Amino acid sequence: MRIDFRGCLILCVFIVTGYNVTFSQSKSIIQGKVIDNETKNPMEFAALSLFTSHDTSLVTGTISDIDGIFSLEALPGTYLLKTEFISYREKWIDGIQVTAEQKATDLGELLLEPSASMLDEVLVTGEKSQFQLGLDKKIFNVDKDLVTRGGSAADVLDNIPSVSVDIDGNVSLRGSQNVRILVDGRPSGLVGLSDNNALNSLRGDMIERVEVVTNPSARYDAEGMAGIINIVLKKDQQKGFNGSFGATAGYPTNFGGSANVNYRTKNLNFFLNYGMLYNRAPGGGSLYQEYYYGDTTLYLEQTQDRTRGGLSHNVRLGADYYFNDKNVLTGAFLYRISDEDNESSIIYRDLDRFKQLSSVTLRDETEEEDSPTLEYSVNYKRNFKKQDHVLTASIQYDDNSEVETSNYLEQLLNPDLTPSEIPDLHQRALNEEGNISWSGQLDYVHPFSKDGRFESGYKASIRDIRTYYLVEELRDDVWETLEELTNRFLYDEDIHAGYLIFGNKWKQFSYQAGLRAEFSHVITELLETHEVNDRDYLDFFPSAHVGYELKGNNTFQISYSRRVNRPRFHSLNPFFTYSDSRNRYGGNPNLEPEYTTSLELGHIKYWEKASLTSSLYYRHSNNVVERIRTISEGITETKPQNLAERDDYGFEFTFSKDLLTAWKVDGNLNLFRSITQGGQFGEADVYNWSTRVNSRIVFFDKLETQVRLNYRGPQETTQGRNKASFHTDLGMSTDLIQGRGTLTLNVSDVFNTRKHRYVTEGEGFYSEGDFQWRARQATLNFTYRLNQRKEKRPEGERGEDMEMFQG
Repeated sequence: MRIDFRGCLILCVFIVTGYNVTFSQSKSIIQGKVIDNETKNPMEFAALSLFTSHDTSLVTGTISDIDGIFSLEALPGTYLLKTEFISYREKWIDGIQVTAEQKATDLGELLLEPSASMLDEVLVTGEKSQFQLGLDKKIFNVDKDLVTRGGSAADVLDNIPSVSVDIDGNVSLRGSQNVRILVDGRPSGLVGLSDNNALNSLRGDMIERVEVVTNPSARYDAEGMAGIINIVLKKDQQKGFNGSFGATAGYPTNFGGSANVNYRTKNLNFFLNYGMLYNRAPGGGSLYQEYYYGDTTLYLEQTQDRTRGGLSHNVRLGADYYFNDKNVLTGAFLYRISDEDNESSIIYRDLDRFKQLSSVTLRDETEEEDSPTLEYSVNYKRNFKKQDHVLTASIQYDDNSEVETSNYLEQLLNPDLTPSEIPDLHQRALNEEGNISWSGQLDYVHPFSKDGRFESGYKASIRDIRTYYLVEELRDDVWETLEELTNRFLYDEDIHAGYLIFGNKWKQFSYQAGLRAEFSHVITELLETHEVNDRDYLDFFPSAHVGYELKGNNTFQISYSRRVNRPRFHSLNPFFTYSDSRNRYGGNPNLEPEYTTSLELGHIKYWEKASLTSSLYYRHSNNVVERIRTISEGITETKPQNLAERDDYGFEFTFSKDLLTAWKVDGNLNLFRSITQGGQFGEADVYNWSTRVNSRIVFFDKLETQVRLNYRGPQETTQGRNKASFHTDLGMSTDLIQGRGTLTLNVSDVFNTRKHRYVTEGEGFYSEGDFQWRARQATLNFTYRLNQRKEKRPEGERGEDMEMFQG
């Protein structure tokens, strides 16, 4: 499918700039700052509503920014202002006078008090939208998502707009796998420091929200060219004891439990997250391949069935200690253990040049995998006398190991499926991996005026990975090593980074400029072959963000950043899998870093019951890395290679609309074009698009339903194409036990259509296949809240207006 991008560009510019914005010279600005009265921290996304004093009719509204600052426009008159935030008492200010002579009315700091009534289980006004929109990031409150309850972190991420998770657990953002995944703002063993499979063992119940940053500033690590995905775990701050507990049962086999507990006193806040998951996920696929040898063509028909899963536990506990209102120390500990038993069965049907069956090979694999993770972190925050004058420091230690043992049995059959005279082939593989990492970070923020601020920071991270990969074959009752598939691989990485950021605001303009410097030292060594790569990189990564606020709840922003994709452990390690003896996958120790320059134009428009975020983005990349397939002696090998240059152009739209009081719709559309130039494959011009529509309806004020439609269009690749895919998810939920409990039933991939289908062509071969990561899943989940109440909107409250400004 080809898209007329000139027409799309005209349409996009029309949508971004064509809103009806009315300018009025007589309007004045009402401004202020929302502050947490206990912590004295600014409150982002607080909802503010302006009403007329004489008839309390709603005039306008907004949300506070990352620094808690807000501004509203109003004609001369007398007003009252309402400020709201979840779990806080609402605050009203009456008698606000606006005159024609005033250009601005400054209300100063608005202090919000935590709502102690939450402990008595009274209703809380307002409700967080399923997603909140910002120009530099999008926030998705996934704890409200019905269709992923009872699932894993991989399920949660795969249902985020513009994010996808493939069959190997690789995460993509806007079609690129070069994305950085963080937990609570930091790299974490919870999502895997060198293995993406950790996403499947982390329960989604532990996640509160997901933040997607598509063009990060200099304060973030430069790693991740497509952007950053930050997973924020649940951690409450309400005083007293409260928590939530969940239990899950599903088919195919999927059982689990979770607990999120919090205890808060004046000086101490203790939190505990626990998740247990046991699952057996069936999947499989098929592959058709042609091999060309001169004027002779041979054929292979391959089918695979597999079952993956096992038992995993995640425990995270910690405490915040408030020495006083200026100093807080946080300590946290994480333990994750995953014990998997995986099975796979592959059938190879070899055909001769006349497409007649010549032989059948059966290959069975049983694999045991143990992967414990330990993580320790300590964080300190110092608030100075001046508002927003902050110093933070943190240190983190991770110890992540993994042991995989696999046994293979390969049997050769005659065309009539009788056993051949060739003895069965017995093989086994051992993959041992140890991963230790340290990181330390210091950040300082100094405000020098009302809207101006200076930021600086330093971060050091050290990683040490050791892996041993051994493949053996049983010959004459003796296990012999297959030297060509066996090696020890060492990976050492040291990164030191420092950054400076300057930002300020002038009238409707806000701007921020930053520069980050990173020095990287990476050493890789293959011990058996004595191949050593010792590399140093000193790189500079500038960033810039400029925003302009228009009347009528319109905001524009243009942002720029330079980022890097350094070859990671699995991309450099040439040995890590031997499951499929005909199709091998590995890394390339000679990879070079990939660099990207990103430019993005964004716009946000709010209406009374709707919002729309529009983005135009462009990325230019050098040393592009893609996985390339080659063939030798009937065996295909897939490894990453540096190609040349690539230009990515894209349009993205995210919308939210309240069709009725009980019916909300949101969705996302992403269209992009990717042009790769140079290299051995010449020029590749790739088009793709994806869309997601989500509908939530409440029936009889009791039964909440959610339907999600997902579509990914066909996409050309360097060596072929990926075919279109479509799947539907369904969820239903109702409250029990006077609102303390919630029962949810969801079905993911209702029509069992979610499959990866592809065509790959190269010198000497053609292949076409499909693979299903996981079959249709039905899950029943029950959640019980202790000293918490599900947030609801009281009747008669204009909650839809509040939700507009929050999301």
